[in-house]
Amino acid sequence: MHTSASAHATFRRALFTFATTSAALAALTLPADAATVQAHGGTYAITVDGANAFPESVAADSTYIYTGSIDDGSVYRGRVGAKTLETFLTAGQDGRTQATGIKIAGDRLLVAGAFTGRFFIYTDTGKLVASYTVPATGRKTLVNDETVAPNGDVYITDSFRPVVYRIPAAEVYAPATGAHRTLQVAYHLPDYVAGQSNGNGIVTAPDGRSLIIGYWYTGALYRLTLDTGAVEKIDAPALPSADGIARQGRILYIARSVNNEVDTVRLSDGDTRASLTAERTYPGADTTTGVAISGDRLLVTNSQMDTYLYGSPLTSPTFTIESLPLR
Repeated sequence: MHTSASAHATFRRALFTFATTSAALAALTLPADAATVQAHGGTYAITVDGANAFPESVAADSTYIYTGSIDDGSVYRGRVGAKTLETFLTAGQDGRTQATGIKIAGDRLLVAGAFTGRFFIYTDTGKLVASYTVPATGRKTLVNDETVAPNGDVYITDSFRPVVYRIPAAEVYAPATGAHRTLQVAYHLPDYVAGQSNGNGIVTAPDGRSLIIGYWYTGALYRLTLDTGAVEKIDAPALPSADGIARQGRILYIARSVNNEVDTVRLSDGDTRASLTAERTYPGADTTTGVAISGDRLLVTNSQMDTYLYGSPLTSPTFTIESLPLR
């Protein structure tokens, strides 16, 4: 595993802090009238067929569900409706030794490389289109999550650097030559807390002209306008340990890893405000770092990330993605 020891230790310390204080933080930051919604009928687990899967993220289209291992970089895939995801891209292939954020862009699969500072674009048949490396600034890196704009450009968060990278659509959909490039910084972000995990989940806003980014450490949401680069904090309750984000219309589904829940957040017109409408958990939730929408289902990763970071015994030898009714 090609991981910066200091970066890994920093993330472990941050996770420990939230693990010991998340209940108190939730009591302080969440509105009292936000009802906790327990999972109901139709919930089931999808098995990830890998001994070191630690599935950090999840993505789905009308055909396939994907997840990836932060431990060894394996990428797993299964057809929608299947109960098992099997190896699609092997660990270490193309230098991919860790996998966090996974997204689908047409016939392209996007894979963030976590602490390795890498990013990968594949065809849906597994051919490498291109790989990327963060700029060599000497700063710690955690290439964490990505989203696809309506014009096909890809935007990527780095939890240890206050930036958003951009890959233009022309590169995303270029022939699969296996080219290697450097990620280009497109925007700078405010309010980064030194030494902590910051910008994490990222989605396009409903207007298609801006991005919404969640900060893991503070739980704040920000809106970044693509044309101008302006970044504004959304007026919303803080959701500490906010991780992966999925959007449907004006509704955000936010996986809160340490809290082991998925929160439902409604955006206002103009995306300047957001209200928490529900907190949702389910039996067996195990560090819920990733979330995706698949038809009328909500897919949530049981990443066991705490086990991965601390090296303690596995909660379960079987890694899973939880499939819940969307509402």
